[in-house]
Amino acid sequence: MTKDSSVWPSPAKLNLFLYITGQRENGYHDLQTLFQFLDYGDTLTISPNQTGKVTISPAIGGVAVKNNLIYRAAMVLQDKTGSTNGAHIHIDKILPMGGGLGGGSSNAATTLIALNYLWNTRLTTDELVRLSVTLGADVPVFVLGVTAFAEGIGELLQPAYAKEKWYIVVKPDVTIETAKIFKHPNLTRNTSKRSLNVLLTKKHENDCEKIVRELFPEVDKAILWLLEYAPSRLTGTGACIFAEFQYEAVAHSILDKLPDWLSGFVARGVNTSPLVITLNKQLQ
Repeated sequence: MTKDSSVWPSPAKLNLFLYITGQRENGYHDLQTLFQFLDYGDTLTISPNQTGKVTISPAIGGVAVKNNLIYRAAMVLQDKTGSTNGAHIHIDKILPMGGGLGGGSSNAATTLIALNYLWNTRLTTDELVRLSVTLGADVPVFVLGVTAFAEGIGELLQPAYAKEKWYIVVKPDVTIETAKIFKHPNLTRNTSKRSLNVLLTKKHENDCEKIVRELFPEVDKAILWLLEYAPSRLTGTGACIFAEFQYEAVAHSILDKLPDWLSGFVARGVNTSPLVITLNKQLQ
């Protein structure tokens, strides 16, 4: 086991489309969505050790360590493999919480991938994907690490291809709890299932957007602002919205017009996660 610190990306994702096709008796929702990664996200600096303990800095206000997805991912890996190794994990957080960019899920996946390598626990990608389902519906796609069409509750993944366009992503000053949207009685839950080939030919939409815009006028205002420049839609359950562009300069020109009540960034969509690229470099 290496004792040196190493730096691991924890990228954002976009839901290029999101359709809710049903609800299960346990409350979980069946969906169809197309995930694509961004070359933008948090960074985890991991220092493995032999203490058997996992420590994290800085602390996240209001989140107990045992509930932190980074810590939970490390514990799941220890339990699965019987590893007695430990680590200190420092996170540089730039992805907004409650933004629909998958920040917490991405952090969990990066922890699994990195510690599996650093602790030499040697689980395969398929094994890590199965393990990650216990941490949340979005975690498996971050472990898989490629653009993917997801069904079920998000765990049935089919690698896919999406054009690697430039995106402007903007966020109003609001945090949205995923559970609040999925529990809403007026959420669309009966969109017809369609094949990926059919969905790729249709206008991309998000079944959560209508409810989010009704509940959060800040999101509605942000969508209306971005629509002045390009077709725009919600990612995940929000609060971030995005628009796509062929050229980086055009996206930046719109970012320059961002009003002070919005925050945002420009990033490129990528079909291979920066996390996979980093792991492959470590393995060389």
